[in-house]
Amino acid sequence: MILQRTRTKNMWVLPPCRTKVNRKVVKKGFMFTIMVAGESGLGKSTLVNSLFLTNLYKDRKVPSAQDRINQTVKIIKHTVGIEEKGIRLRLNIIDTPGFGDAINNTKCWQSIEDYIDQQFEQYFRDESGLNRRNIQDNRVHCCLYFISPFSHGLRPLDVECMTALHGKVNIVPVLAKADCMTPAEVSIKKQKIKGELKKFGIKIYQFPECDSEDNEEIRMHDRMLKENFPFAVIGSNLHVESKGRMVRGRAYPWGVVEAEDPLHSDSLLLRNMLVRTYMQDLKDVTQETHYENYRAGCIHKMTQMVVQDRKRGLLEKYQDDSEVDFPLPLVSSDNERERLIREKDEEDSETWTGDNHQSLLSESRSSEHTSHGAASQDGLSEQAQKIKALPREAAFSLQDTTADHR
Repeated sequence: MILQRTRTKNMWVLPPCRTKVNRKVVKKGFMFTIMVAGESGLGKSTLVNSLFLTNLYKDRKVPSAQDRINQTVKIIKHTVGIEEKGIRLRLNIIDTPGFGDAINNTKCWQSIEDYIDQQFEQYFRDESGLNRRNIQDNRVHCCLYFISPFSHGLRPLDVECMTALHGKVNIVPVLAKADCMTPAEVSIKKQKIKGELKKFGIKIYQFPECDSEDNEEIRMHDRMLKENFPFAVIGSNLHVESKGRMVRGRAYPWGVVEAEDPLHSDSLLLRNMLVRTYMQDLKDVTQETHYENYRAGCIHKMTQMVVQDRKRGLLEKYQDDSEVDFPLPLVSSDNERERLIREKDEEDSETWTGDNHQSLLSESRSSEHTSHGAASQDGLSEQAQKIKALPREAAFSLQDTTADHR
């Protein structure tokens, strides 16, 4: 990586030697995509504006209760440009209005899941195409899932949604509207959420471990992030006066809550984690884990389709050809049919043998009768010759005797 990350200062810094490649990368900037999910009324839009110091929802209209009955989940994309220390970042915010607002929330996360898969598919097509140098990475690198502070831990909808998404995107759970709870209640709620995440087997984003070369300050910063996870956040679009200065926060009768005060909210920790400290690690996990799993699944399906098409083509060609050009195992054998054919052949063989025997007997009898008749004729001829040789009177006498004999 040309740009180096310095965790101690929580910022991106350039190496001492600026090369032409460095200037080109800095000029081009970086891309990062964040998705926010959760039911309406938890301050998702407000937190986005507060984190990135912008106003993305100027003309947004809040739907009425009647409109939310049949409302479906929408996917809205916003783009924000951030520049810090000469480094430009194009931040894509994916909003999901309508999530969890309907009476029947069965599979209400399907639109979110489909959008993530569509971005993986588009990146896979671009990566497999000819123009691979100008690929735009619109994959979702992080999903901020907002958990209601008014429930006792995770709701069934939260469990089902995060279970469906944890294999496709880095999930960062966020405890919304932390100013509705006392510090003790926030701590108890965080521990309960951690226990339920582990109980239901939900895989959320894991912070990378510190290297052996990291100093104590970096290790302390990582411990602070892990201890405050999930982050309890407060968002505000208003600037109020606190201790003689204007800050983003909320004014209550008992005092002012500052959105960026570490004692009141974890919003500053969340912002630093997303765009400064662990932005590159979130992108690496997306590339090396979630996208690779999707890519491997696509290649496996394509291989199966090719094998099935090949088998289908061979079978059709074998059925169309008059001659047997392919091995017989391609055709399924019918044992019952073969048995009947074999029995029929044996029956015909036995019938043919009997008929042949009768024919031979008939021919034998016929030949015997013919030979006996021929012998009789030969005897009569000899007698006729003898009669001719005798005198006339003796001949007539012999003829009469032969006639009487007959």
